[in-house]
Amino acid sequence: MSAQDGPRPGIGDGTRAVRAGLPEPVKYEPALPGPVFAAHYHLPGEPTGPYTYGRDENPTWTRLERAIGELEAPEEGLEGGVETLSFASGMAATSAVLFSQLRAGDAVVLPSDGYQALPLAIEQLTAFGVEVRTAPTAGDAQLDVLDGARLLWLETPSNPGLDVCDIRRLVAAAHAQGTLVAVDNTLATPLGQRPLLLGADFSVASGTKMLTGHGDLLLGYVTGRDAGRMAEVRRWRKIAGAIPGPMEAWLAHRSLATLHLRADRQTANALAVAEALRDWPEETGVRHPGLPDDPSHPVASRQMERYGCVVSFSLPTRARAERFLDALRLVDAATSFGGVRSTAERRGRWGGDAVPEGFIRFSAGAEDAADLVADVKAALAASA
Repeated sequence: MSAQDGPRPGIGDGTRAVRAGLPEPVKYEPALPGPVFAAHYHLPGEPTGPYTYGRDENPTWTRLERAIGELEAPEEGLEGGVETLSFASGMAATSAVLFSQLRAGDAVVLPSDGYQALPLAIEQLTAFGVEVRTAPTAGDAQLDVLDGARLLWLETPSNPGLDVCDIRRLVAAAHAQGTLVAVDNTLATPLGQRPLLLGADFSVASGTKMLTGHGDLLLGYVTGRDAGRMAEVRRWRKIAGAIPGPMEAWLAHRSLATLHLRADRQTANALAVAEALRDWPEETGVRHPGLPDDPSHPVASRQMERYGCVVSFSLPTRARAERFLDALRLVDAATSFGGVRSTAERRGRWGGDAVPEGFIRFSAGAEDAADLVADVKAALAASA
């Protein structure tokens, strides 16, 4: 297996994750070479080599980007292949797509229930003369405001509400009128959902969350199927300088080898917690795409391979939610999600999500499911 070709087609997710992006074996060298710390490189004569300056390229990024590309689009046959670019954070990756693809006078369709930092991007797009339209994720409502748009931005499952839209359907409608489609794949990860194989032009994600899974780094990436579009994204990265550090890139690549293990365990744990909340005597409005009776399940079951580690639910009041969080013993009170240690928070404390005051976003970690369920039940009882 060569580094250029990547893992063989037809192999499983676990094998692919373990092997993704590794270079050709060299005697006495590590399987995954250490991070390359370099602001500049030896460069006599004409600058014709792959590495010229640290803001543009780094061998550690190259290996990580190749690995992510192999996970996002493992099948042969995507015309022209795919390219991945890594960024300093998920919002750096999001901004690179939005601001490289949109110009004054263009229209963009964004989810009204998306990640809470999107309104900041909306303010800036509007200031640059871009028309911004929004609609909810559920029910493919973005179709209603799609006409004439330059770019359609999907977030599925949505964060934190966990609604799901039909990527294939939305892509078909968008491409029929020449609209580009980007999908925020943060919550699902490439092992839960592969937007490019569902027809999207860009798959964008925060690598801070489940992709790397240890809560110790910030990272983002964009994977695209068109070389020209990706060149524009690369140019924006150069202009903004929103590059990852080599240590962060190396830690991310190291973490990919356990992604399948973490994703399977955390998805199973999330479903166990969701089932416990569904069966609790109080009404919690629990949401998880893996629940057979969840509104998102019919679409999610057609386009997702794993349903993710996040569960959302609501308690009657802010005070009750805060008592519940205080009563948890195995769950860290923290923002973000996707780590091997379970976390939970009352999302209303940030003020950026249209959710009730008692709304909880719960991220299931890799603990024993029985222990997590027992902890949640005990906290619910203690906080009642």
